[in-house]
Amino acid sequence: MDIGELLAFKPEQTPKRPHEDDEDYEPETTAGKRGGGGGDEKKKRMRRIAEAKETANYGKQASSSSSTTVSNVFELDPELTEEERLNIMRYVENEETDGDVLDEQGLKKLILVFEKRNLKNQEMRIKFADSPEKFMDSELELHTVIQELKGVATVPDLYPLLVELHGLHSLLELLAHQNTDIAVAVVDLLQEVTDVDILGESQEGAQALIEALRKEQICALLVQNLERLNEQVKEEADGVHNTLAIVENLTEIDGEFVREAAEQGLLAWLLKRLKGKTPFDPNKLYCSEILSILIQTENDNRLLLGSIDGVDVLLQQLAVYKRHDPASNEEQEYMQNLFNCLCSALMAKENRDRFLNGEGLQLMNLMLREKKMSRNGSLKVLDHAMAGQDGRDNCNKFVEILGLRTIFPLFMKTPKRNKLRLLSADEHEEHVSSVIASMLRNCKGTHRQRMLSKFSENDHEKVDRLLELHLKYLAKVEAIDKEIDQQPRDPSIDEDEEAENNYIKRLTGGLFTLQRIDYILLEVSSTSETVKQRVLQILNLRGASMKTIRSIMREYAGNLGDGDTDWRQQEQTHILSLVDRF
Repeated sequence: MDIGELLAFKPEQTPKRPHEDDEDYEPETTAGKRGGGGGDEKKKRMRRIAEAKETANYGKQASSSSSTTVSNVFELDPELTEEERLNIMRYVENEETDGDVLDEQGLKKLILVFEKRNLKNQEMRIKFADSPEKFMDSELELHTVIQELKGVATVPDLYPLLVELHGLHSLLELLAHQNTDIAVAVVDLLQEVTDVDILGESQEGAQALIEALRKEQICALLVQNLERLNEQVKEEADGVHNTLAIVENLTEIDGEFVREAAEQGLLAWLLKRLKGKTPFDPNKLYCSEILSILIQTENDNRLLLGSIDGVDVLLQQLAVYKRHDPASNEEQEYMQNLFNCLCSALMAKENRDRFLNGEGLQLMNLMLREKKMSRNGSLKVLDHAMAGQDGRDNCNKFVEILGLRTIFPLFMKTPKRNKLRLLSADEHEEHVSSVIASMLRNCKGTHRQRMLSKFSENDHEKVDRLLELHLKYLAKVEAIDKEIDQQPRDPSIDEDEEAENNYIKRLTGGLFTLQRIDYILLEVSSTSETVKQRVLQILNLRGASMKTIRSIMREYAGNLGDGDTDWRQQEQTHILSLVDRF
């Protein structure tokens, strides 16, 4: 074999996610590589092959004879593993376009070729509508030039030219092409073009691309394509994954896409995909991640999710984990994403009503009793469902379904964190304290009496536990305060900002939980003289002070944050009255 045949060798492309681990997946061959011939190019390829062998730990000296074939090179060392062989192929593949960066003139020529092949394919499809074999060649040519256009992803400065020459518009039109292979190739290209790292290299290019994609309503086009993709076909499953990657890229670059994607149908498609009775797979995990992004900060999206039965869908998917733990780390991540989505959804008052009517409280209560991995997420959800004035109905209902029998044992004894990576002790105690504090604030009448009676039973054991937690978190906060006092002042920020940063640091360091614990202490002490005497007795024994509790709660009352003004004033008045009585 001569040098020309050796240089003509084209290694196969490595398979793409999410099927890269499938043993039966056959990678496609690379279509339409750029770059001309010439002596210099041949020398470069020979050098790349030699370097590739070194990269794959190929220890033997390769023959420089021009008659050596690639297959013979592999056969020289019988100990060359399949992984090393793939490394050689991958290295050559990745280095294919080294030194051949696309320029403005090259992009113009490439778009011209693309437009011609696109037009030819349309004409052939119309002319031979009933004879696919007659327009198949034109389809392959179109697919090849789309692959070649990936070169523009390495030069984001050319994005404005891509938009100006209507190349992007024509590509987006192909998302509706009758052949899903063409649409998937365009999705693959868009995923590379919108890569966050690439866009970060050119502000002008990023701006031109984002504006054009928004004008074309990219999210709506992607959703229409998603609706027809069959994930039983591996290439189309890859297309779904890459579509979700495009959305993730766009939302990271421009937060406005969070709202636009939901409005243009993606939120509904995600819920439909999660609701499907398909087994767990990487795309299902990715769907849960994108859903979490869409409703994490955008209240309109939370309301939209509720209006299309999203709360029920989330509860149905989580019900699977009531008695069964996830089978893998990836599925565990999926379950946690669903819990996070539910917590985000419950930040909208309307969704709390849907959660209540959908028997979400009953499901969370059962999860707490079952002691499976889902217990951790359910505790967090209960915290969100009951917090604030909007949690009143959920608090009273939780008492009715005998939730006190579930929550107080968790309050009395923090479960140990085990190999299943459950909540940390601090997180567990934070959520349990928040749930109890919310119920004391929101429950009225007999429900409240049932709550308060819990603190008197068994010789005030729950009051003892409260003070144990108070002292634990007070020590944490005092350590944080000492650390803040010792840190040098940052001259670049003003005093108000510094004070706010320090307060947030104290909250995350244990103050948030301490405030909840001390609030419970004030509530139960104000209604029972025996409880108050027990509190004073233990504080004196431990050398602690009531003044500390009063100080913490006054600070809490002064930092209730934004929200409903009437509720904030009412809450401040209530807390300060408890402090005065204490």
